[in-house]
Amino acid sequence: MQPFVFAGLPARVVFGSGTLARLPEELDRLQRKRALVLSTRQQVDQAERVQALLGARAAGVFSDATMHTPVEVTERALAAVEAAQADCTVAIGGGSTTGLGKAIALRTGLDQLVIPTTYAGSEMTDILGQTEDGVKTTLRSPAVQPELVIYDVDLTLTLPRGLTGTSGMNAIAHSVEALYAVDRNPVISLMAEEGIRALGAALPKLMAAPHDRDARSDALYGAWLCAIALGGSTMALHHKLCHTLGGTFDLPHAETHAIVLPHAAAYNAPAAPEAMARVARALDAADASAGLHALGQVLDAPRALRDLGMPEAGIDAAADLAVKSPYANPRPIERAGIRALIARAWAGEPPVSG
Repeated sequence: MQPFVFAGLPARVVFGSGTLARLPEELDRLQRKRALVLSTRQQVDQAERVQALLGARAAGVFSDATMHTPVEVTERALAAVEAAQADCTVAIGGGSTTGLGKAIALRTGLDQLVIPTTYAGSEMTDILGQTEDGVKTTLRSPAVQPELVIYDVDLTLTLPRGLTGTSGMNAIAHSVEALYAVDRNPVISLMAEEGIRALGAALPKLMAAPHDRDARSDALYGAWLCAIALGGSTMALHHKLCHTLGGTFDLPHAETHAIVLPHAAAYNAPAAPEAMARVARALDAADASAGLHALGQVLDAPRALRDLGMPEAGIDAAADLAVKSPYANPRPIERAGIRALIARAWAGEPPVSG
């Protein structure tokens, strides 16, 4: 057994069906009385439902949360926080909304209550990614760790098939990287492998039966484990690539993860055989990158970055950015190999190991 350090991130988790109804009592537990509800414009109906549930304790709704957490949106949200005299935020939605809550917390110290409706996983981490002038940067700080997360399986029953698959692949990416992270440890590795197994089994079922409550519960459970894995380890090549591509070309977050993941796994496979063996075992596949690629096909996830709007001319620019200030990674970050990886992902070709 190699030496390791384990530090569990503090967060209260409420998991089940119908758990949204517990939000008012959880707000009371935190002794908070004016909650600003956050959402994207697409999920404003859910935000208004939360507002109605909170009654007089709701300080209003800010529904402009945006992918990649642009700094200018955060500044508008901060003005809304001040105008509403809010003493906490309640974020309902996926990574975009959770990211906005974190950005507000970083600047104000306000408590965060998060209600995920996808499998993105940001709610269980101390990581914040922000975009300014087309450049996405990340930071880690206890200040952005949410105080409470309510997982309500009922809120995922209407998640569209496409987003089910891509956000599920996004979650799996967290665990794949945790298994070969420079600071991996046996506790996080157990959670990571179990998270991949749970999602790998549940997601195909949801393609055939989106309202399968048992499969939804298993998928949300798997996403929670993958989120813990992300919060308990250091990000590597895959996340660096996705942050670079998403921030530079404004690509959709979950879809970008789904496309890049098999290619990043293939690149790292020669330097992380034990991690890849665990990924393959969790997916019941002979090879990790091939298994991830096959899962993406079953989920009908996008396969090519060009289909998301990335220009072919951006391949070289992305490769240059990816090798600049690289994250710790089991295999050295070499531009030629990274460019080839991005080119295959851009074209939608199968992953190539070695």
